[in-house]
Amino acid sequence: MEGTERKVKILVTKPGLDGHDRGAKVVARALRDAGFEVIYTGLHQSLDQIVHAAMEEDVDAIGISILSGAHMYVFPTLINMLKEQGLDDVVVFGGGIIPTDDIPELEKAGVKKVFLPGTPLEEIIDWVKENVKPRAVSF
Repeated sequence: MEGTERKVKILVTKPGLDGHDRGAKVVARALRDAGFEVIYTGLHQSLDQIVHAAMEEDVDAIGISILSGAHMYVFPTLINMLKEQGLDDVVVFGGGIIPTDDIPELEKAGVKKVFLPGTPLEEIIDWVKENVKPRAVSF
């Protein structure tokens, strides 16, 4: 299949006990409709489950929706777990209720982008198009 490139694959997930997933579903559908391959894990995912799904699905990016206030733990811990599994090239981005003062620290930890409530879907789609590329697949 020379000359063809696979679709970018994105895992959209809701970690922990956060039970509100409307935003995650809206973003997942918008990304799918924009031509990306999207896997939505559903609610109440542990970080181990997220990393396992990322490995199993060979994703290029993980989008986390978090409203619980645990973002300063979830994002850095997930990024470290991905590195431990050799998945440090998976782009991690997210959104939800995240104080703007916390964003620089999350970026230092490796989060590539944080989208706040009210971000237009086109802005998220455009960012993904510009910043997420298919990862090299090893056999």
